[in-house]
Amino acid sequence: MNSRTPDIALDAEQDAARLWFESLRDRICAEFEAIEREAGSDAAFQYTAWDRTDPSGEPGGGGVRGVMKGSVFEKVGVNVSTVGGTFEGPFAKTIHGAGDDPRFVATGISLVAHMANPHVPAVHMNTRFLTTTKRWFGGGADLNPPLPIEEDTADFHARLKVACDAHDPEHYPRFKTWADEYFYIPHRQVHRGVGGIFYDHLEGDFDGYFAFTRDVGEAFLDIFPRIVRRRMGLPFTEADRAAMLAWRGRYAEFNLVYDRGTLFGLKTGGNIDAILMSLPPLATWE
Repeated sequence: MNSRTPDIALDAEQDAARLWFESLRDRICAEFEAIEREAGSDAAFQYTAWDRTDPSGEPGGGGVRGVMKGSVFEKVGVNVSTVGGTFEGPFAKTIHGAGDDPRFVATGISLVAHMANPHVPAVHMNTRFLTTTKRWFGGGADLNPPLPIEEDTADFHARLKVACDAHDPEHYPRFKTWADEYFYIPHRQVHRGVGGIFYDHLEGDFDGYFAFTRDVGEAFLDIFPRIVRRRMGLPFTEADRAAMLAWRGRYAEFNLVYDRGTLFGLKTGGNIDAILMSLPPLATWE
């Protein structure tokens, strides 16, 4: 089951965003499965629907978790969710527009891919539309190679820059810097990966920022599969794999300690398996 009808009331903007995120999920999953076929694998996404109960006891929406484990994608999760209700306690004051009125609706897509070949970069992408007393889009995409290759980094950033420049020439430098600052592990004093873009609180122009968010999704769907196909057949050594597993440990540390999406999911009663799908299947700490 890869679709579900929300059990919460949505207005026209919220529903339009929901439908886009679900359609993007379908296209991404189809492309990733096609890559597995090219590698001689019959791996496919397994979908699990989940429901959320709001602290008030009312229905609180839910989502669908999609996970695939294959020969190219060691573990990839692509989740969509549409949830709503009331933020509990002090957490409401940490959310834009929810300090005085804790009611909210959030819809979005979240993706993390951990790859089998250390030369293929891991990746994270998410886009979302949140409604409190404010209404805004947020999200982004960032590349996380265990063994960075400059060509891949340059191509990934160039494609995101094209998406940004189509809307505002200030978007890319601003959102690239935001990603560099956000995807940083202070206790290790290292960045999580080679960056990308990160944005939040884009509000006041639904049509314009929705179009931008769609273009970010299209950019990801264009560039990341190309990078995967470029690198997935490269030979690698045990030392390469050991470096990948150690790097994954850093990735897990960031997601468990600093990631806002992880905290948001846990604080709003989301599905635990969906929230923690970003964690790698194997990692090492030495």
